[in-house]
Amino acid sequence: MEVTCLLLLALIPFHCRGQGVYAPAQAQIVHAGQACVVKEDNISERVYTIREGDILVLQCLVTGHPRPQVRWTKTAGSASEKFQETSVFNETLRIERIARTQGGRYYCKAENGVGVPAIKSIRVDVQYLDEPMLTVHQTVSDVRGNFYQEKTVFLRCTVSSNPPARFIWKRGSDTLSHSQDNGVDIYEPLYTQGETKVLKLKNLRPQDYASYTCQVSVRNVCGIPDKAITFRLTNTTAPPALKLSVNETLVVNPGENVTVQCLLTGGDPLPQLHWSHGPGPLPLGALAQGGTLSIPSVQARDSGYYNCTASNNVGNPAKKTVNLLVRSLKNATFQITPDVIKESENIQLGQDLKLSCHVDAVPQEKVTYQWFKNGKPARMSKRLLVTRNDPELPAVTSSLELIDLHFSDYGTYLCMASFPGSPVPDLSIEVNISSETVPPTISVPKGRAVVTVREGSPAELQCEVRGKPRPPVLWSRVDKEAALLPSGLALEETPDGKLRLEHVSRDMSGTYRCQTARYNGFNVRSREAQVQLNVHFPPEVEPSSQDVRQALGRPVLLRCLLLRGSPQRIASAVWRFKGQLLPPPPVVPVAPEATDHAELRLDALTRDSSGNYECSVSNDVGSATCLFQVSAKAYSPEFYFDTPNPTRSHKLSKNYSYVLQWTQKEPDAVDPVLNYRLSIRQLNQHNAMVKAIPVRRVEKGQLLEYILTDLRVPHSYEIRLTPYTTFGAGDTASRIIHYTEPINSPNLSDNTCHFEDEKICGYTQDLTDNFDWTRQNALTQNPKRSPNTGPPTDISGTPEGYYMFIETSRPRELGDRARLVSPLYNASAKFYCVSFFYHMYGKHIGSLNLLVRSRNKGGLDTHAWSLSGNKGNVWQQAHVPINPSGPFQIIFEGVRGSGYLGDIAIDDVTLKKGECPRRQMDPNKVVVMPGSGGPRLSSLQLWGSMAISLLALQR
Repeated sequence: MEVTCLLLLALIPFHCRGQGVYAPAQAQIVHAGQACVVKEDNISERVYTIREGDILVLQCLVTGHPRPQVRWTKTAGSASEKFQETSVFNETLRIERIARTQGGRYYCKAENGVGVPAIKSIRVDVQYLDEPMLTVHQTVSDVRGNFYQEKTVFLRCTVSSNPPARFIWKRGSDTLSHSQDNGVDIYEPLYTQGETKVLKLKNLRPQDYASYTCQVSVRNVCGIPDKAITFRLTNTTAPPALKLSVNETLVVNPGENVTVQCLLTGGDPLPQLHWSHGPGPLPLGALAQGGTLSIPSVQARDSGYYNCTASNNVGNPAKKTVNLLVRSLKNATFQITPDVIKESENIQLGQDLKLSCHVDAVPQEKVTYQWFKNGKPARMSKRLLVTRNDPELPAVTSSLELIDLHFSDYGTYLCMASFPGSPVPDLSIEVNISSETVPPTISVPKGRAVVTVREGSPAELQCEVRGKPRPPVLWSRVDKEAALLPSGLALEETPDGKLRLEHVSRDMSGTYRCQTARYNGFNVRSREAQVQLNVHFPPEVEPSSQDVRQALGRPVLLRCLLLRGSPQRIASAVWRFKGQLLPPPPVVPVAPEATDHAELRLDALTRDSSGNYECSVSNDVGSATCLFQVSAKAYSPEFYFDTPNPTRSHKLSKNYSYVLQWTQKEPDAVDPVLNYRLSIRQLNQHNAMVKAIPVRRVEKGQLLEYILTDLRVPHSYEIRLTPYTTFGAGDTASRIIHYTEPINSPNLSDNTCHFEDEKICGYTQDLTDNFDWTRQNALTQNPKRSPNTGPPTDISGTPEGYYMFIETSRPRELGDRARLVSPLYNASAKFYCVSFFYHMYGKHIGSLNLLVRSRNKGGLDTHAWSLSGNKGNVWQQAHVPINPSGPFQIIFEGVRGSGYLGDIAIDDVTLKKGECPRRQMDPNKVVVMPGSGGPRLSSLQLWGSMAISLLALQR
């Protein structure tokens, strides 16, 4: 038995690594959008420059295990920028049309629960150049010594840009410079931060009457072209001047048609007229044509200031304002003030009494008041006085004062407000003064001091007011943290003393205050009372859903906790298993404060007791449910994404292998994992291949590895991995794996590019050459291509294999060059070897050159290898030694020969540290490309099948 187990362990086709695989998150920000430049500034800060309106794409490349979650945030932008108030949970941040307000510092935060989160940032600088604005100002001054007037003109050019713009002034087609003659001065005003340049023409001369152009430039940064604006200065140039056809204050009646004309009285060039309204836009139906504003059937809501503005960029804009007042009367109120001197709150004979009346009017100062007693105009006397604008009351208020109140003064008083001669209807309000006129009292009806309702139901809070006249009641909240009423108002007036609430919610609970209003009642100390509102709502419990894992045979405790509710206690708790009611657990005496949770204990977990448990908790208002999924299932595996070079390519066989690595999440929570079931399915296909992977004892943090072989280039696959224990299948983890070319990192030192991926290993087309290299295979090549030139397939000989080539047919000409530039590599060795296959077949073959671009030499390109002429219809291999002095790139340059039969191709480019092999490799010989490891992987796969068979025999 021991020998068999040892043999099985030797045949397992995967590897295990010990503890320490869990690693904190690491992050790096890269860009993939339309960046103009990415540079380091003087404080070693990464700055990403992009033009306004282009696409911003930032990627946060993360490492760490488990896989970190990524969150993007932003600071240092506009205060109104919405992005900084939210977060983007994604590794890629994309902004389609970036605006200038979206510039600032972007932060990528990656965290996986291990160690501290990783935070990286990049500053995004948005470049833009607006259209310039040109304004002209003129001054005239006396020069008393010579007895003449001197006229000076200032041409002010302003532009908004990033970076600061450069200004060029021109007179006609001639460029002006500072102090080029005594009559020209160019300067930048203080505090304009490079946004303004002024051209000053001193003591204006005849030759100064010309066309002036302000040209602004950001020096073609991000490809932003220059912009310009031109102004023609003449001897008639003048700022705009206006006059109105009406007075600046226009009072009209509602329903009238209003027309206001704004007349130009000066200005050259001809000014543009514009009407605006404050506050808000022009009224609906208003028509502004040139200098004429028409408002049909004007209403009170149309009152406000109407501005007519004329601008021609000479001097300051001219502005005239009409204050339109539409007559209206509304909201009449009164108040009764007992004798203030004696501080009385009651109306008594022999004391003074004041009745005050106010109405909201437009225009307020034009309203007139009339007082009536018992239907007749009140007659003024020494004891009956009418005053206006009492300083203790709102403006334009009429007061009727009764001195030494007599019994004959009792009666009904009416206050009438009106606009004499206006069709606006009068507005009146009346009050009765008698021995029964008494100050108000307020109280809460018996049994209504505390109102209890269920959430979602209507509620009515009531306060009773006594007194004559009976004032309205004002409601407010006493709670400081919830100062507003449900209506959103701080105070709400109710004429009958009842505050009605619809669909009350739990946040409406609290104390409410009712108080008498000051107006339409006595001007005395406010009376008030309080009502308590209690809103009952169903319980909220925790957990709402919980996944409980435990090994078979171990006890399990389930607890359902009452978080909040009204009332805050559990009235009953019912447990169910798979929908079936469970008998109540034994009653255990508990303290009253312990009634906030319910428990269920399972002495030993079994297959039969695994399943869904529900706990329904009630508090007499409603109920809530805790859900528990109890099982001995193993947690899902956690794939390891930081495997170095997980893809191994076998170009000659058109296959690749993939190193799949993972750890087991919480392996000690349940029974030990016995094996894994691996399912491999090529995308866009239904059939999947299934394998079993036996394992020994799996520990937390242990890295497991399995090598997937015979995967077809360039297809992608869905991988599903399921752990199995004595309980059965656990949770499945899935991921998609893609074939990727190995050259995509500047730190790789031994890798091969087969050009199978559309990203062509990070190679790019040179923008300064004459034409581009083309990626194709035998299936995508043009069937009408020129015969007797170019390769039929790539180096592998399969029709699916891709290669790069230059097409030399028209419109290409002799000497045209195509350049393919590699990514930038960091030099970590003294010598490197560049190996590649080339195909140079055709009677018009030109040249193939390999160049090395060194960043330490200012981007200078040096020739490392060159070959010209027809070399036959066969792939051949070259090994080129290079010794870069710092970060470098390699460049493949194809040069077109004398005719169209000159296609040149390359394939399988390898960059290795160290010296090149001394003997050239036979291009017709089958070559195992570096890193393929094909035979070893196939044998591991075979041993894996044998191991599974032996396991089956042991059982």
